[in-house]
Amino acid sequence: MRYGIFSDIHSNLEALDAIIEAYRKEKIDKYLCVGDVVGYAASPKECIDKVKKLAMITVAGNHDWASVNLFSTDYFNPLAKVAVSWTERNLDEQDRYFLEGLALVYKNEDLALVHGTLDEPGDFNYMTDGYIASKTFELLETNICFVGHTHVPGVFIKSKNSHIEYQEGSNIDIKEENKYIINVGSVGQPRDGNPQAAYCIYDTDKENIQIKRISYDIQTTRQKIINEGLPRFLGERLLLGR
Repeated sequence: MRYGIFSDIHSNLEALDAIIEAYRKEKIDKYLCVGDVVGYAASPKECIDKVKKLAMITVAGNHDWASVNLFSTDYFNPLAKVAVSWTERNLDEQDRYFLEGLALVYKNEDLALVHGTLDEPGDFNYMTDGYIASKTFELLETNICFVGHTHVPGVFIKSKNSHIEYQEGSNIDIKEENKYIINVGSVGQPRDGNPQAAYCIYDTDKENIQIKRISYDIQTTRQKIINEGLPRFLGERLLLGR
């Protein structure tokens, strides 16, 4: 099985189109989305439509739920609040129905999927260190969990002696005795200093996971954000991958 796994599109249609085109060359069997289809950029409806058609499963992100009033924006920064409010005004009934129906966690025989953490997934906590990762490892029933939310790709590895380490590598060979939490990074708003869109491929036969990057038309995305009256910074940050 070859999975195409991606996250944090954030209404960036140009980045989404770029990874979809890249995936067409990868012989993907099933697509999975780790949440935050909407938020920040200016093409929420178009991104929802494409993800609905592409992904077998999409789990809820905090911006997805906030845009349909299922999650409070109390802890969002001011720019994110503005983007959520704009997104909410620009969704139609079918868009809202899709976002309202997103579950927090998905599991099958190969993997688990959650936007933030498996413990208290509805709180959308950030997995930023080994201590936070350990709680998800404790709940993990498979060997691999895919997450997003931080917009920074990387992997937590728990060895058979329960030691947890973090790696930034983009090519991970899976060992049966270990457990893995893979952050697939962000399609539409990377924050690791690399402005290219991130997307992930998990090959269960080869026991290998790759996180790949691809360039897209950032200037068009930036200009659409500005034209819609969204905060200019949300467009400018895309140029820096921050």
